[in-house]
Amino acid sequence: MSANSMPGHPGGGAGSGRMKNAVQDKQWLAEHPVSLKRVASLFRPHLGSVIAVVLLIIASSIIGLAQPFIVRELIDVAIPQSDIRLLVFGAGGLVLIALATAVLEVLQTWRATLMGQRVMHRLRTGLFTHLQKQSLGYFTNSRSGDVQSRLINDVGQMQSVITNSATSIASNLTTVVATAVAMVAISWKLSLISLIVFPPAILLARQTAKLRRAVTGKRQREMSNLTSLIEERLSISGVRLSKIMGTGPADAEAFADSSHKLIDLEMKSALAGRWRMATMSIIFAAIPAALYLAAGLPVTGDGMSIGTLVAFTGLQAGIFRPVMGLMQLSVQWVSAMALFSRVFEYLDTDQELPVAADPKQIDPARTTGEVQLRDVSFRYPEARKATLDQLDLTLKAGTMTAVVGATGSGKSTLGSLLPRLLDPTSGEVLLDGVDLKEYDPQGIASVVSVVAQESYLLHDTVRANLLWAAPEATEEQLWKALEAAQIADLIRGLPLGIDTEVGQRGHRFSGGEQQRLAIARTMLREPKVLVLDEATSALDTVTEALVQQALDELAVGRTTLLIAHRLSTVMRADHIVVLEDGKIAEAGTFDELVSLGGRFARLVQNSELASQAS
Repeated sequence: MSANSMPGHPGGGAGSGRMKNAVQDKQWLAEHPVSLKRVASLFRPHLGSVIAVVLLIIASSIIGLAQPFIVRELIDVAIPQSDIRLLVFGAGGLVLIALATAVLEVLQTWRATLMGQRVMHRLRTGLFTHLQKQSLGYFTNSRSGDVQSRLINDVGQMQSVITNSATSIASNLTTVVATAVAMVAISWKLSLISLIVFPPAILLARQTAKLRRAVTGKRQREMSNLTSLIEERLSISGVRLSKIMGTGPADAEAFADSSHKLIDLEMKSALAGRWRMATMSIIFAAIPAALYLAAGLPVTGDGMSIGTLVAFTGLQAGIFRPVMGLMQLSVQWVSAMALFSRVFEYLDTDQELPVAADPKQIDPARTTGEVQLRDVSFRYPEARKATLDQLDLTLKAGTMTAVVGATGSGKSTLGSLLPRLLDPTSGEVLLDGVDLKEYDPQGIASVVSVVAQESYLLHDTVRANLLWAAPEATEEQLWKALEAAQIADLIRGLPLGIDTEVGQRGHRFSGGEQQRLAIARTMLREPKVLVLDEATSALDTVTEALVQQALDELAVGRTTLLIAHRLSTVMRADHIVVLEDGKIAEAGTFDELVSLGGRFARLVQNSELASQAS
């Protein structure tokens, strides 16, 4: 299954799993069926816990049913006959039953929750790890909300299914069966009367549940819309855009409109089915009335004792709720299977960057860093033509190769092939003569680093961002990297120094400062192969010169692929490649290409930095 099929699926959007009604879940399952065997396999490692929970549920239900029989003996025998011994044992029995059922329910909750959490942990980590192995193209074609929804919302709801719904079904089924047996044992005549009034009560309960589910779906959709407005309008980028565009009043009006809709939906949700529930209350009141009437009539009462009537009435009152729970079994089952299906769909997504069965390990100390591209082509799934077309290029170890060309010529795509963020559609990318596909991905990351045009910083301290690249780095090494990136003085001047929070996406710092922090982070990795994708694009001329000097020092002895528009940067390269429509149009040194008078020479002439190139 390709990544293109992801957007728009029923699992997408924050909280979308909660919004899906039974019809949508059934449609989803029809298109994405899930095997019961596969669902059961999730619980196979926890078979002991499953058995323990079931036994606890059965024990709790059976012990709880002893209460009405004790009540009957107390009313019919102990109290009328002043049997103190039976009275004490009966009263004590009621207390012990309450204590035993409470302890069993706590144990049941503990075992069920622990089992559910372990299953969810396995699913979450498996899904997260699987998604990490996908290519950049996968995430480009998938909405981040879809991924987050399945990883957090759908998996989270599955936890509820396991620990609540599953145990509730087992508990309800056990309770209904045991209670029905007890009712017949106490009085089969009264049992028949109870059956007469149950069908209309069950029908009304189902209608109420459907009505509430429909209203709840609308409320959840509007709540999701309200959440989206908050996330978009109150993020740093959203606030900045709002202030620039002057859309603050319009945004506030949109938020107020959505919030006002919620008032109506909340009212409907609160009142949904209230008249039906009132009717059900009347029916509930009529059931004991009918039982009392039947017990008093000579034909049906037949000398029935008061204790029998009280015990039966208690059983009858307690059986309705579990019966209603079982009536919702079909809806719960479809919803649960839909959740499993949505998560399994992501787990079944083909890995676009497969790992070799026996991957080769990379020794950074022995890696020379020579990179070869042999007959490399790359085409994005939705593109009409290839971004890179039969490219042959060698990046000699320890040299700097600059790639220039118009926007869309394939420069950044080429840069993404070296760290294996993408795999070529055809051809090979070799590191020290070995195809990158044969290496362990972690090994590639240890020798190939990228400083991209858009830097990304964690919402953490400067120190944490640096240690993310080199967890074992010493304080001295951190400051050395900051010095080399020409940002150490700025960091020292901050109140908290290197422990200063960078803010969301690094917005505590300017674009140029973010770029220099990203460069310092890369320096700590000491890569053998370095990809600089417009790495100095956000810097002013003075700072660029300083950082460029640091990058030149970093590039010594390393294979460097430089993607840049500024000729002041390109001039430092040992070799220059001009890309045009994914092909190499020209290649050579700076002086060679200028003297050639071709495409590169025209780029130099048309550049505002041409004076620096002379």
